[in-house]
Amino acid sequence: MKKVILMAVLALALPIAAFADSATFINVGGTLSGNRYTGISLTNSDLISISGLNGLGNLFGPDLGTLSFTTGAFTGNFETTGTFAPGGSFTITGSGLNGAPSGVIFTGEFATGPHGADPTWTASNTIFADHSKRYMLSGVISGTLADGTQVNGMTWQMGFTTHAGYFAVNARAAEGLTVLDIPKVSAPEPGMLGMLGTGLFALVGVFRRKILV
Repeated sequence: MKKVILMAVLALALPIAAFADSATFINVGGTLSGNRYTGISLTNSDLISISGLNGLGNLFGPDLGTLSFTTGAFTGNFETTGTFAPGGSFTITGSGLNGAPSGVIFTGEFATGPHGADPTWTASNTIFADHSKRYMLSGVISGTLADGTQVNGMTWQMGFTTHAGYFAVNARAAEGLTVLDIPKVSAPEPGMLGMLGTGLFALVGVFRRKILV
């Protein structure tokens, strides 16, 4: 009976902690092109930062890799706001330089968000002195890392048009941010194990006293 009780206590006191880790990618530059019927694409955008990917630490530099995507068809008004259909493609590729992985790091597509939101396109109300206008594309992505891990995340990309203030054919891309939520399982830290061990000894003493009584 005592063994059964102690096994139950151990099962409750030593859980495996499951939580999500995250990897962050920052890209700059590139060309945003396309139209409302076929969707838009980002090409030739350079990775300048990779953080939290498989223990690589924080990497910074102009030659870490590239980021590209295509969206689904557009619904709305490019001059103001609208949404893109889920789908398309989203690819992050490492250069193998400055500590970055070599080859495809992540491949996926735009997905419907947790609250039913599709990728969105938003235009600012300001037209700048050089007749450019700022736009933002934001949306949830899902896909697979190079090791086969399924991940989800959020990305947003800003662009500036030079076509009389409105997006017509292409735009210069500014800075984009991609955050991937990576499933991760971790055992308790040593300090936590010590605390649990102390608690177990106390519990054993309690059970022994009860049994002796």
